[in-house]
Amino acid sequence: MGAIFNAQQIVNGLQVGSIYALIALGYTMVYGIVRLINFAHGDFFMLGAYAAYGVFFAFNALFVGKTGLMAFVVLIASMAAGGIIALLANQLAYKPLRYKPKLSSLITAIGVSMFLEYFLSALPAVGPSYRSFPDILPRVNINLGNAVISNYVIIDIVIAAVLMVGLTLLIKKTTLGKAMRAVSQDKDAARLMGIDIEKVIAFTFLIGGSFAGAAGLLAGMTYPRIVPYMGIQPGLKAFIAAVLGGIGNIPGAVLGAYIMGLAETFASAYNSLIGEGIAFAILIVVLLVRPHGLLGEKFADKI
Repeated sequence: MGAIFNAQQIVNGLQVGSIYALIALGYTMVYGIVRLINFAHGDFFMLGAYAAYGVFFAFNALFVGKTGLMAFVVLIASMAAGGIIALLANQLAYKPLRYKPKLSSLITAIGVSMFLEYFLSALPAVGPSYRSFPDILPRVNINLGNAVISNYVIIDIVIAAVLMVGLTLLIKKTTLGKAMRAVSQDKDAARLMGIDIEKVIAFTFLIGGSFAGAAGLLAGMTYPRIVPYMGIQPGLKAFIAAVLGGIGNIPGAVLGAYIMGLAETFASAYNSLIGEGIAFAILIVVLLVRPHGLLGEKFADKI
């Protein structure tokens, strides 16, 4: 019985880790390119959830009996919302500060985060209260021996895996991916080779934001309630996951996210409060023992 229960915890941990991984990838990609900790990234996650919520109720009547197609449309909407807002944040808030002291960009990122949260809360159509997230797909419980998991858990893991594999192929096989790697390694050399630095940065924000938006949809489906402040905790935990794996390192962000998801799930089984705080305990240990993360590299950086 204990082994089966632990197996269920592992699956649940992978599901939580999958959501953290999609958010953490945006953190680590942006940091790898522009050395910016984008603390507004958790709010792109929140906007993805609200976009999915709005699109579902706006178009659900057109997709009666076609839940799979409706789910695909909602996924695209959530990714588009997260990606477009991330792109606008870069163009309007971060780009003008690109060559200013990094503290200016960091403070601006916090300001963008608070603006998005309070702006959405002030909208009459949204408001500051919790809303129930609809069942976009029928919820089915799957029996694994004496363990029971929701089909939404499997959906979360599969969608996250597909998106992460797609990102890996994009970075390794496409011209854009090669340009992103070049800019990450040496911006000046990349510029001399004819790479449009700002275009690469814009695509990085777009991709990272779209992944956060997808994570917002998955979180809304799995934990069916949304609120304008829902991105704060997952955003912080995903940032910790990126630091754990090595900020700026894409495989490291994924590894850190799954470690975080499993640690949180197992700790929550013992005590829910410990589960909420385990992420911050991990951050302290990592900063003390290996500040550059599990897969990160040491480098000198001026602040």
